[in-house]
Amino acid sequence: MTTAYETDVLVIGGGPVGMALVLDLKYRGVGCQLIEASDGSVSHPRVGSIGPRSMELFRRWGIADRIRAAGWPGDHSLDTAWVTQVGGHEIHRLRVGTADTRPLPPYTPEPEQVCPQHWLAPLLLEEARTHPGGVVRTRCRLDGFTQHDDHVEATVTDLAEGRELRIRARYMVAVDGASSPVRKACGIPSSARYDVMTFRNILFRAPELRARLGQREAMFYFLMLSNQLRFPVRALDGRSLYRLTVSGTDADARDLVTMALAFETPVEILSDAVWHLTHRVAERFRQDRIFLLGDAAHTLSPSGGFGMNTGICAAADLGWKLAAELDGWAGRGLLDTYEEERRPVAVESLEEANLNLRRTMGRPVPPELHLDTPAGAEARARMARQLALSDVAREFDAPGIHFGFTYRSSLIVAEPEQAPVDPRKWQQSATPGARAPHAWLSPGASTLDLFGRGFTLLTFAEGAVGLEGVAGLERAFAERGVPLTTVRCDDRAVADLYEHPFVLVRPDGHVAWRAEAPPDDPGALADLVRGGRR
Repeated sequence: MTTAYETDVLVIGGGPVGMALVLDLKYRGVGCQLIEASDGSVSHPRVGSIGPRSMELFRRWGIADRIRAAGWPGDHSLDTAWVTQVGGHEIHRLRVGTADTRPLPPYTPEPEQVCPQHWLAPLLLEEARTHPGGVVRTRCRLDGFTQHDDHVEATVTDLAEGRELRIRARYMVAVDGASSPVRKACGIPSSARYDVMTFRNILFRAPELRARLGQREAMFYFLMLSNQLRFPVRALDGRSLYRLTVSGTDADARDLVTMALAFETPVEILSDAVWHLTHRVAERFRQDRIFLLGDAAHTLSPSGGFGMNTGICAAADLGWKLAAELDGWAGRGLLDTYEEERRPVAVESLEEANLNLRRTMGRPVPPELHLDTPAGAEARARMARQLALSDVAREFDAPGIHFGFTYRSSLIVAEPEQAPVDPRKWQQSATPGARAPHAWLSPGASTLDLFGRGFTLLTFAEGAVGLEGVAGLERAFAERGVPLTTVRCDDRAVADLYEHPFVLVRPDGHVAWRAEAPPDDPGALADLVRGGRR
């Protein structure tokens, strides 16, 4: 027996990026259904930390506090150390402090948070299931789909009950992983940019390790043992769960963990997963009513932690555009700008992640590092100098990647192009296309909290001219059905940060336009930022 359903958006894939899209659609009141072939649980977490821009979006969706309370100990070190073995000679350390002691960056209200995937997945699933207009279907597999002029029809098998479902959706979003059957069925190429590499992630429990390490505790321990054991041992839950990444060896998992540790301590091997690193960006992110998102659109090295965060930011870009189309106020070209805006970001993130990976893989691992002799001490001091000079901090402190992407699309009233900025030298800017800057308006209230539901016009102007210009813009948006909220701000520090007296911010929190005076043609601006006329 076949059961038929209808929805606005069908999401294929229930990983963190697919769930992020559901949360954005929930926030905007858009009906959706999500199907996920697994039961939604995660036994071998791949994701360990959530980047700061993603945390800002989770703040918008009302779940940031739950993520911060998921279980990571506030007193556990967030440092990164380069070591001969965990508990062995320490060669270099990037000091961050702990979640309790690190200073809050001036550019965000939501610093990155450790929340491994086996904690994150159930939180997102629970939150997605509270969507009054949404349905999350686990243990359901996509078998096929057909596109029509005004909808997509998907055939789905309920694996738990063995029945067939037919789901008719206005749009479908494929978040179905790096091998993406949907992408392949659409005939969208996704060529490899670099050679495919094979790695193993060994998940193990070592309940006494943290106590044994004491002041030598870190979150990442980059090993300097051999070509195979040069990747990190990572603390996953801040208590007893760790993950070792290795390459180029089929040695026994327990033997590898034993080699990574400088002393004997109880160890339980939980899982040993082989995975293939690909560096791909799909040539297209859209085919008619089907969109690619997350790993279906782009895969990159985990070095730097950009992959999931790139996908979550893309979900925020796509979510408001789908909502605008379904609500009837989008221009003809709005949905096309999803690819126009997000594909360059994916390419930039891929290249930065690959740079981090190559830095680790190209680093020599001389055997004398392990010697307990003056020659060994000199070798370690020499390596420490090399590490400091090779800009290893770039992998762990990259606000320019998490925040610094600036959209150059047909929706943005761009200002003259400026020279590219080193990601390490990024500073907040209200340049059109950039993520609107964070500033504290009052304790606990950020400028970012003003954005999200629709367009927001921030005005710092004084006098009747400013008021009249605002009224004209409000009329133009209202005539087109485009949601707009005007916020008058008298805070001089915020005005200085935004630089212009009129700043228009999009529903995803990116600046669309700014100027010294109201637009001469408010209707033209309203049409441009919504993707043109219908």
